[in-house]
Amino acid sequence: MERVYASIDLGSDSIKLTVCELYQNHLNLLAATSTPSRGIKKGLIVDPELAKKSILFAFKSVEDMLGIRIRKVIANIPNHQAEYKLIKGECNILGDLISSKDMIDSYKAGIRSNLLPNEEFVTVVPIDFKINGKMVMKDPKGFPGKKLMGRAMMVTTPKKNVYSVVSVLESLGVEIVDISVSSIGDINCFRNEEVDTSISALINIGADITSVSLYNKGIPVITKIIGAGSKDIDRDLAYMYKISMEEARKIKEKFALAHKRNADKFDVYETLNEDGVNIKINQQSASEVVMSRINEILTLAKNELNDLTNKPIQYIIVTGGASNILDFEYCLHDVLPSAIKGAIKLVGVRNNKYSTAIGNIIYFLNTLKLKGMNYSMLSEDDMEELSSPRENTNDDTMLGKVFGYFFGE
Repeated sequence: MERVYASIDLGSDSIKLTVCELYQNHLNLLAATSTPSRGIKKGLIVDPELAKKSILFAFKSVEDMLGIRIRKVIANIPNHQAEYKLIKGECNILGDLISSKDMIDSYKAGIRSNLLPNEEFVTVVPIDFKINGKMVMKDPKGFPGKKLMGRAMMVTTPKKNVYSVVSVLESLGVEIVDISVSSIGDINCFRNEEVDTSISALINIGADITSVSLYNKGIPVITKIIGAGSKDIDRDLAYMYKISMEEARKIKEKFALAHKRNADKFDVYETLNEDGVNIKINQQSASEVVMSRINEILTLAKNELNDLTNKPIQYIIVTGGASNILDFEYCLHDVLPSAIKGAIKLVGVRNNKYSTAIGNIIYFLNTLKLKGMNYSMLSEDDMEELSSPRENTNDDTMLGKVFGYFFGE
């Protein structure tokens, strides 16, 4: 193994934990798990003790697959009330050639001055740099110059969003090496030339909520949250057929289609309703229930996009667990004809519910490249201590660690 990275996404329905290896500049999946979550609602931790148990189960699942302990992760922070602020800064270049430190120093002051008392710094997304007030480029490392001006998009969230995640993970002895938000992870998972050259949008249909994010040339601009998700499909099926939520979920995931177009009215699913009566549900009727709710969620997302910008959106990607339902593309064609369903390219994981966790690793690697750094979450010392018990981290605050890590302090 060359370098190993782990990323965790704490969802309302499931905990997604992925571990990847970067070998010869190629990202390989080592393990991925999606385990049921408890104590988390609408992406926010509401019961830390229940959340801890769910997280521990996810770690155990991955560690059993790999035979090693996962001690460090990139953690996803809820998108709720995330703010995106364009910042600018300038610095004098210390040496003859521009270094990674010069690049970070160029907008470091802008980050600190733009933080409000109730906000917590999450990350910055570099936009471009200007050398001596003239030459503009994405990565000026190694170029000569006297002054460097940097532009970046700073991402902040309410303090509670960050510390609720941090406190739970650190209490389990897990070190957080970086934090991000799903709007960044998702777009990096599906990033391509169209994203980098256009106004684009990404819709992530989660369990309880749907996030709608707008981007300008791959840079996040704004994210809005819709209070509807794939669990609403389960509720609809449970109400329609008077069955349990668990049985409704099975029908959604294993029997119904997202669109009635190819549904077979002669294909039948047999189960017991809440009264203990044996019932038969045909695929066509179940698919109509699923389609109705998916179309409603997509329509809400479409309306949100219309409110976010009056400019034409050239590229729309839809991800999240619900997008994996068979024939989901037909719903997109009905409501958002120009949208496409995301397709994770990493071999070994094709389910879109992993897009945030995978994308946050990709973004982390891009950040390391910009800074000219190599880093692995699995060191030689880690290998020697794999069988030793976990120890709690020290009393240093996580934000100090992450902020210091990002800025090399």
